[in-house]
Amino acid sequence: MAYEIPVTQARAELADLINRVVYGEERVVVTRHGKPLVALVSAADLERLENLKADEAVVAEERVIASMSAIRSVTSAPGERADFGIVAKHEPPA
Repeated sequence: MAYEIPVTQARAELADLINRVVYGEERVVVTRHGKPLVALVSAADLERLENLKADEAVVAEERVIASMSAIRSVTSAPGERADFGIVAKHEPPA
């Protein structure tokens, strides 16, 4: 669990909070009116979070690629219009 501290107190104790994060391997949540405002985390934690985010993006991209590869070409029914509902036509100016 993260150590919580009000923003007014965090201002006065910033150096100590940084030491807690870096050397004590703690996470510090700075609050305002009891609500989380920001978090102090180590650079290693931040790197892990960014890698997780990148991994999630790759997984999402793979899902899109897999769903697109499942789409196959389907022929139109006999007599169906080939314009697929497009009604606007470009006419050159007179």
